[in-house]
Amino acid sequence: MGYEVVRFEGDVDEELICPICSGVLEEPLQAPQCEHAFCAGCIHEWLTRQPTCPVDRSPITSNQLKQVPRILRNLLSRLHIKCDNASYGCMAVIKLDLLQSHVQECEHNPKKPVHCEQGCGLIIPKDELKDHNCTRELRNIVMQLQQKMQEMQSENAEQKLALNEQKREIQLLKEYMRSMRVSNPRMREIQATMENEDVIRWVGSLQAARVTRWGGMISTPDAVLQAVIKRALIDSGCPTHIVNELMENAHERRWPTGLSTLETRQLNRRQYENYITKRIPGKQAVVVMACENQHMPEDLIMEPGLVMIFAHGVE
Repeated sequence: MGYEVVRFEGDVDEELICPICSGVLEEPLQAPQCEHAFCAGCIHEWLTRQPTCPVDRSPITSNQLKQVPRILRNLLSRLHIKCDNASYGCMAVIKLDLLQSHVQECEHNPKKPVHCEQGCGLIIPKDELKDHNCTRELRNIVMQLQQKMQEMQSENAEQKLALNEQKREIQLLKEYMRSMRVSNPRMREIQATMENEDVIRWVGSLQAARVTRWGGMISTPDAVLQAVIKRALIDSGCPTHIVNELMENAHERRWPTGLSTLETRQLNRRQYENYITKRIPGKQAVVVMACENQHMPEDLIMEPGLVMIFAHGVE
């Protein structure tokens, strides 16, 4: 389709009008014999229906179309046209050959790429800025990269190099988000939200557990046992930012006051039945996460949660 004639200043010569759409020629092509000129889009669509010139019906095909003479291209380029974004407030009138570059930079262009200043720094179309959500968009990027990784894992070994590149991109993105979190209060909020969502999603993936023998709890696990439980946590998909903290909370020296001594544990044992516990896969151990145990007294829970290791008694 050609340009609307009403967008141009002054009169437009009839030789510059497309006989098909009656607009000013856009990317013009001409027939080989009769030399009638048409918009490229118009004539290609016409020839899909009938292989003749729309003006004099002489036979032509798409492969026979050719560029219009330079003099015709020069005449078109000198026409002055209103910006595509006139309806959005742009008052500019520019030469036709400068239209494309002007539109890309036009401040009134609703599709002009702009940087998000809310924290994520992504480049998005201007008209999508009002509905833009940094958390959602960054999460989508991470999920897309992770999905690519999962798809590539099912393919042959020749793609391992590309898989490593995807992992590197995810790591770079996470490092970028961490650096933004340090320098930008808004990004700190976004990062905290994403991390909380990761924890909730992981906890929801774990199997519910029932402790039948609270007396079998190991309050001072040694380094070897802690290393075994930590590996099981990682293999279960535990978010990396809480793994170390959870394992530190596996020893009674870090437990809240309601669990800190053998005496208090004996006094409070009835209350432990109210814990919502999730099993660490394959181990006689559970996690008691703060996000699921808001109903418990403050002296029996701590952020982000507790790891309880048992000699026996976990179902």
